[in-house]
Amino acid sequence: MKTPLLTISFLLTCSAASLFAGQPNFLLLLSDDQGWNGLSCQMHPDLPDSKHAVIQTPHIATLASEGMRFSAAYSPSPVCSPTRVSLQTGKSPAQCHWTKAAPVMTAADGFKLIPPSSRKNIEEDEVTIGQLLQSAGYATAHYGKWHLGGGGPEQHGYHESDGNTSNQHAAPFVPPNPVDIFGMGERAAAFMEKARDAGRPFYIQMSYHALHYPENATPELMEKYQQLMPRGRGKGVGQAALSEDLDRGVGKLLAQLEALGLRDNTYVIYMSDNGSNSGDALRGGKGDAWEGGIRVPLIIRGPGIEPNSWCHQRVAGFDLFPTLCQLAGVRQPLPAGIEGGSIVHLLKGEDRPVTRPREELVFHFPHYQGDTPHTALYLGDYKLLRFYEDHTLYLFDLSKDIKETQNLAESLPALAQDLEARMDDYLNSIGATLPTPNPQYDPENPPTLTRGPQGSPGGGNGRGSGKGRKGPGGKDRNN
Repeated sequence: MKTPLLTISFLLTCSAASLFAGQPNFLLLLSDDQGWNGLSCQMHPDLPDSKHAVIQTPHIATLASEGMRFSAAYSPSPVCSPTRVSLQTGKSPAQCHWTKAAPVMTAADGFKLIPPSSRKNIEEDEVTIGQLLQSAGYATAHYGKWHLGGGGPEQHGYHESDGNTSNQHAAPFVPPNPVDIFGMGERAAAFMEKARDAGRPFYIQMSYHALHYPENATPELMEKYQQLMPRGRGKGVGQAALSEDLDRGVGKLLAQLEALGLRDNTYVIYMSDNGSNSGDALRGGKGDAWEGGIRVPLIIRGPGIEPNSWCHQRVAGFDLFPTLCQLAGVRQPLPAGIEGGSIVHLLKGEDRPVTRPREELVFHFPHYQGDTPHTALYLGDYKLLRFYEDHTLYLFDLSKDIKETQNLAESLPALAQDLEARMDDYLNSIGATLPTPNPQYDPENPPTLTRGPQGSPGGGNGRGSGKGRKGPGGKDRNN
């Protein structure tokens, strides 16, 4: 049931409002399907191709110059709704048993393995970041794409929202308000002003629909990028145009934040929900745990953060949950099962790894989309990928091989074995679900996954060749 902000905050007296003095505001800007190199500012200072060669996002680039860029930031999942439930709960998609966005394949699809089922509604007993921040006196709002069911944001810790929305809700919004970018901004600005006038700190999550429905981009920008990308396909040109539309919306919202006098006490966080097949800067793309699928842009500006600074420590989307709770002064204990760790020390410029319940980071994607079912584990400089169809292992030293070209599994077998044991221990500890053999699999007529930009599933490892039905790799309306 919706609880209007007016009824909970506008009757505060000045003395009551002073209880919240010093608490920062939070503005989370979450883009959709925007790759690590999808902006006009570099995500790594030494890698020129960590920015897009053509797309222009000057307002987000300015935000980056005013804050901290994270060169090794990861979305919790290579697809959208698992990332979104992870951001809300501070838990991995694997622990939430929510590892897929689009409908899960069945035996009838004919692949070698049957992927496990995946939840489609956030559980009622999950404690969300919105609920914890409300407990600390925050006014909370969620605008744009929810995609988590469960009755919508207002059933899960948000005073105001756009309701139980999904991808299709963006379709009717065309220029001058493509995919509701500017409408969302107007609602957020009004909420910020009401919270300020009531003396309340706020948390606003802007879950932008962009880059979905690229055909809805501003026509003038479509023409611009058609000229800049003469060999580009329609979707790619539209996504480039919509990226600049999104940048314009972000710029307008940040200008309104400043006009309200709220900039100095507000943390602005910009990140993407998953990677994309946006070029050759990284291997793979949306729907797989190669770097291109889960390494994403992350920029944070706010109190005490050095302008134009960099962080090269590995961070994940679910680290934001304990981070915001620490910055907000949440007093109640964090829920059981939180997998993220606070990155407050990184924001202060302290260069040391994030402390989490487990030393390793694991990204579990037991589905067919960008590639065949697999799991990735990170520990130190190393990354291990395990593919479930044939138990192939890939081991990379990302400090030397960010594009994942040199498989070290055979030359470093002891390390690969140790990391795989850690992977199994983690998956068992959280009750992760795994794919199972498909009795209907026909090796003489295997289905194929839609090819990625490198001539393999998602630009990945070259699996999935064969004749037959196409898999779900190119279908992203539900992601």
